[in-house]
Amino acid sequence: MSLTPELLLSAYANGAFPMCDPEGNIGWYTADPRGVVPLDQRFHVPGTLRQLLQRMPPAFDVKINSAFETTMRQCMLARASSWISEELIEAYTRLHQVGHAHSVECWQNHLDEPRLVGGLYGVSLGGAFFGESMFHTQRDASKVALVALVERLRARKFVLLDTQNVTPHLARFGCYEIPAREYMKLLEEALTHQAEFV
Repeated sequence: MSLTPELLLSAYANGAFPMCDPEGNIGWYTADPRGVVPLDQRFHVPGTLRQLLQRMPPAFDVKINSAFETTMRQCMLARASSWISEELIEAYTRLHQVGHAHSVECWQNHLDEPRLVGGLYGVSLGGAFFGESMFHTQRDASKVALVALVERLRARKFVLLDTQNVTPHLARFGCYEIPAREYMKLLEEALTHQAEFV
């Protein structure tokens, strides 16, 4: 089975996403309940992070889509038993090339050279963004990337930020669970919107 951009987008439109098992086999999954990050006033930025975001000069240089494949590889390396495989990296890179997969990256200068120290990637379709994974090698870098993502989605009129599951990290920002049936209704509505990530 070839993970074409068309197949991936069809899966996301139907609430499914691919993952690689420890044997290297790719399967399709759904989640019930489903994790969602609110894009309204319920999105919460913890106080210490808010202080970091107000620092001048900024702690990180936030970029969009400047190193998509590298960001995805860093997400893979950040987990000892990663569900991300080389096949998935190739598939999402193709999806990135046709404008539906994106990265939000945090960079820092190190010995006068920019270094990628955190970020996330995901898929955009209609007014929905499907967050896939994040990583950091510097404290708070992935959190800053998440805040930048939410700000971008708000500015571009996205209506749904799907995280598949709720983690303690995401819960600090207001991420919550909803039943799969309710999620599918939100997804159906989001897909009627014409939002552009870039």
